[in-house]
Amino acid sequence: MSLILCIETGTDICSVGIARDGELLSLRESDEGRDHARKVALFVDELLHETGIAPDDLDAVAVGKGPGSYTGLRIGVSFAKGLCYGLRKPLVAVGSLDALAEVAREDYEAGIISVEGWERARLCPMVDARRMEVYAQVFDTDGKPQSEVSAEVIGPESFAQFRQEGHPFVIFGNGSLKCTEALPWATRIEVTPSARGLARPAQRALDEGRTEDIAYFEPFYLKDFVVTTSKKKLF
Repeated sequence: MSLILCIETGTDICSVGIARDGELLSLRESDEGRDHARKVALFVDELLHETGIAPDDLDAVAVGKGPGSYTGLRIGVSFAKGLCYGLRKPLVAVGSLDALAEVAREDYEAGIISVEGWERARLCPMVDARRMEVYAQVFDTDGKPQSEVSAEVIGPESFAQFRQEGHPFVIFGNGSLKCTEALPWATRIEVTPSARGLARPAQRALDEGRTEDIAYFEPFYLKDFVVTTSKKKLF
């Protein structure tokens, strides 16, 4: 029996959950944004008190590794690494797009969403990368990747190979809304990032011994972080 603390902070949603053997026990989430540094610690404390689980009872800490918001990822990964170091627990990293696809699969299983031809569908979670760019990856409905993680500038020819295959193409995540006009042939559903999407993948990773080096692990940014100079005159 494994207890895993799951942390996902790669978008405006701050989400923390505790799972036992891949099944979620309790969850805390906020979509207010820009306050992850304070909320992630608060949510962890609330969940531990609610479930009666002591920090030492945890078997691992799982974190969404990206791609996503630079600041959000730094906060989640730094907190997870600090917790693992202090508790001497292993760190498990789950791709944020993998986790988002897992949420979609769970929502379909629970009857929360409905997609015609689901068994043949291609799932494309999208995380907003500003302007008309998204971080994306395509999966089948068993969760197997059908493409590499990429930063896509969305236009009429985006994902053309999947359009030609004729499978239902399902887009979701906080980058998907701005893509509906450019991809009228795709089906958009409402699925948001959540720590619950980490529970099953993290359990599989832990069972297979796929843990991270706490000292050297870094988030998967996909693109370099660029610092720009403000045009405002402060003095």
